[in-house]
Amino acid sequence: MRSIMKQEIGYIFGKHAVREVLQERPDVVVELHAAAEFSDERILGAAEFNKVPVKLLNLKNPPRGISSNAAHQGIVAGIYPEKLTVPYKEFIKGLKVNQHTGLLVLGEVQDPHNVGAVIRSAAAFGIKGVLIPPHNQAPITGTVVKVSVGMAFRIPLVTIPNVNTTIRDLKTRGFWTYGLEGDGTTSTTSETFPKPSVFVLGNEGSGLRPHTKEVCDDLISIPIHSQCESLNAAAATAIVLASWSAHHQAALKA
Repeated sequence: MRSIMKQEIGYIFGKHAVREVLQERPDVVVELHAAAEFSDERILGAAEFNKVPVKLLNLKNPPRGISSNAAHQGIVAGIYPEKLTVPYKEFIKGLKVNQHTGLLVLGEVQDPHNVGAVIRSAAAFGIKGVLIPPHNQAPITGTVVKVSVGMAFRIPLVTIPNVNTTIRDLKTRGFWTYGLEGDGTTSTTSETFPKPSVFVLGNEGSGLRPHTKEVCDDLISIPIHSQCESLNAAAATAIVLASWSAHHQAALKA
């Protein structure tokens, strides 16, 4: 088992993002880098309470991945992004499933900005968890967390061993699986999503893998104008999840 000390540290910045992680998941915070003039007592007090070391933010030599001209507002947090995830077996064991339960599976989504954006959409529309495979997939990093605007701290991020195996397991548990596919024959405008639902998002360029398409119950598409060939992954996911939540208002109130 890999030691925690060898985990990669990711960095997020700005008062809102840092305050959010200290409030929701202080256990993943390794360190803070604060400018000499930084005086937000809510953040500094939370750091002290959670015994998070605070270092001086050196703008001439900022933490890795942080630009010297980034809108950091004088505060940067170093976190262990991998600690934000939970294993599938643990997650599914505690999941209470009903007709308003929705899950999102990522299948080889490789742009961390897209991963962060779809996590935010999943949280916004009441999805119960974002399931993430280990291979050919952008991992949870500081960039993903930043783009999710704090939602990576509020929705379960679940590590799965394999996309197709996980889909098959979820089907045995009563879920209906929808693969997001531009040529899908099931439309977001007509589907009512009567069962617990799983949505599978494929690679930004090549889409869903052929075997993944085969294991899905339906391939769902979004009607768009002929002058536009397709939507990007994050936009398409948001529309599909919004269509689902329109039939499952209870998911927005849970």
